[in-house]
Amino acid sequence: MKRITFSRNFTLSLSRTCRCYCKYCAFATHQAHIHAPAEVERILDEAARRNTKELLVLTGERPEVNPVVAERLEAWGHEDFTGYVVWACERALERGMLPHTNLGVLPEEDLARLREVTASQGLMLESVDESLMETVHAGSPTKHPAERLATIRAAGELRVPFTTGILVGIGESVESRVRSLEAIAALHEEFGHIQEVILQNFVPHPRYYGAEVAEIADRASRERWAGAGAARGGGEDPERTSPRSVSEGSSPPPLPEWADPVDITEIKRLIAECRRLMPDVGVQVPPNLSDHWPELVEAGATDLGGLSANGDHISPEEPFPSPHQVRKELAPRGYALTERLCVYPQYMDPGWMEQGVLDVVKLKYWSFIPRKGSGRRSEEHLDGSLAPRAIAKGREGIALTEDELTALFAETRPEVIEEMRIAADELRAELAGDTATFVVNRNINFTNVCVVGCAFCGFGQGRRSPDAYEVSEADFAARIEEAVAFGATELCMQGGIHPDLTLEAYGRWLALARETAPRLHLHAYSPMEIHHACERSGKEPGEVFEYLLAQGLGSTPGTAAEVLDDGVRRRISPNKLPVARWVEIIEASHRAGLRSTSTVMFGHIEEPRELARHMQVVRGLQERTGGITEFVPLSFIPFNTLLGRTHGIEEITMRENLKHTAAFRLALGRTITNLQASWVKMGLEGATEALRWGVNDLGGTLMEESISRMAGSQHGVRLEVEDLVAAARRAGRVPAQRTTLYEIVETYAADAAA
Repeated sequence: MKRITFSRNFTLSLSRTCRCYCKYCAFATHQAHIHAPAEVERILDEAARRNTKELLVLTGERPEVNPVVAERLEAWGHEDFTGYVVWACERALERGMLPHTNLGVLPEEDLARLREVTASQGLMLESVDESLMETVHAGSPTKHPAERLATIRAAGELRVPFTTGILVGIGESVESRVRSLEAIAALHEEFGHIQEVILQNFVPHPRYYGAEVAEIADRASRERWAGAGAARGGGEDPERTSPRSVSEGSSPPPLPEWADPVDITEIKRLIAECRRLMPDVGVQVPPNLSDHWPELVEAGATDLGGLSANGDHISPEEPFPSPHQVRKELAPRGYALTERLCVYPQYMDPGWMEQGVLDVVKLKYWSFIPRKGSGRRSEEHLDGSLAPRAIAKGREGIALTEDELTALFAETRPEVIEEMRIAADELRAELAGDTATFVVNRNINFTNVCVVGCAFCGFGQGRRSPDAYEVSEADFAARIEEAVAFGATELCMQGGIHPDLTLEAYGRWLALARETAPRLHLHAYSPMEIHHACERSGKEPGEVFEYLLAQGLGSTPGTAAEVLDDGVRRRISPNKLPVARWVEIIEASHRAGLRSTSTVMFGHIEEPRELARHMQVVRGLQERTGGITEFVPLSFIPFNTLLGRTHGIEEITMRENLKHTAAFRLALGRTITNLQASWVKMGLEGATEALRWGVNDLGGTLMEESISRMAGSQHGVRLEVEDLVAAARRAGRVPAQRTTLYEIVETYAADAAA
């Protein structure tokens, strides 16, 4: 699964009055046009009602050259237009929106004034072809490449996160297109401030003769987002990138004589050049200006820009598709559409953003701030000696304090992380030896109908969803028979929280499994499912476990843990059972004689200190009961989840994943012998590497896996025994098949050929 980003924005065309006379522009006017303060406030309130994160401020260049505009600015108490933009940005920040401004060519002092109230700024380079100054840019002196490059350079010197791009098809030479990208790349290499490059193909527009383009754009956008005109046509030529107008019965104006048709092959070539010249920079293609934008995504474009709720004011009759429409196009191709802010993650730092703007990010959009191994909401600074001390104590199995655990999860120093790895690996060797175990098992998720609504889940569905399913008893039995034929010793059963499932229904699944395969160990029902059975039956957890034991239950998965901190749980799943209830149910299973696993889901919005609290809960529970067989870290898969789509959560890096794995081993000390790597989350290669970071178990063969797959995992749903044996050997370990309760079934001798 690959991420394609977009910004949820709203456009404010503060003034369309412009000093330039570009022949292709339908946005600019040379009449007096500027929104009054009361109108700006109204537009901002509308943007806030639509849950906008970015306010895109578009304007003509230097509108105060018009004396009427200048007179109005003075009457409103602003000495120039930039000052008025600053005021509008301040009003946006008050409403929790992040401004991105595009005011044309500006002097350095104006860029600096805007930097205090914007998250990012932009200016299209358009082209370095100077011959355009005699054609489409005649009468527009600030369209000269030198003028525009000077503004982009000044932004770099000021450390302004910046968006730029090229406009293709306005009569520029083919060679100049790559030269334009090279000019941008040279500035980025010097200053590192280019966050994305837009590859925009020219689309001809009608003239609007005094009509308000914002109204045209908003009307077209509402129609398309409601479904009208959602299907785009490309005319008779399937290679042309320009779309047909969505207005009923209309067709796009003919290309002017100075323009050049641009085919999709050329845009693909420019995408490749962009990736070659600036591999760390986003490549944006506007999805409203090309019928073939999904192909451009497949060619390497990474971003679709701002899918503005009130349309494209530059091309007002070509509305953006809605995020829902885009997601439907991308999902079958293996792409996940993910929101970003107008400022890219690597620039969310005091070195790139003014503190007042960064405060808005931290207050409203903190989940978009990259993890960087430490807290995003917290300003906490930990003593640098804490982590080394925690490593030494953890290696000896001594319980760590909350601060010490927090320091381990927040650690970023490579040399300290290596110490953590060595200590975790030594503790693993002491407790589990050099054997790497696995279980031959099968997962059956008997229904994905769920009423809980977790923001981290891509599995659960409403009962009326077209993707909802309930496994029939015949299919259930057939899958168990397949598992027996495969050599499985364990059946793992979990499902969504289906509102109709009763305690007796849960018992029936167990009884059916036992009837079909009496020798299979039945590992079933998360604490959330047990809680649901308690709610439906009116029984206490102990009574529920007593009944399920009689039906064949063998052990319990300690899932539904996520992060055992109620603050985290309220943020990611307010309907999930609280920490105390989770602990109560696991303790009840242990009192009933059932062993359980335990898990953590990390790498989303949790803070290091919240993970520290989770580990203290798990360790304390194990010290009381001794009933936990293994601890399973589960890294968050963001792609098809609400958290991933709308909160900017990226998949945790492998380096961070492994660091956390070592920290989990040290946090547990000698209380839980077995630490498992999830190859579904990490991939088999990552799980194999984790054997050097404190892990001694590779999990199960699974045969089918729905929860991670539906969240967007790319690591498959089944492994063969040979795959797990080979992985253990690659890590220099002795492979061994185990049961659910860690009894060794078979040890595989060293393979000389391997």
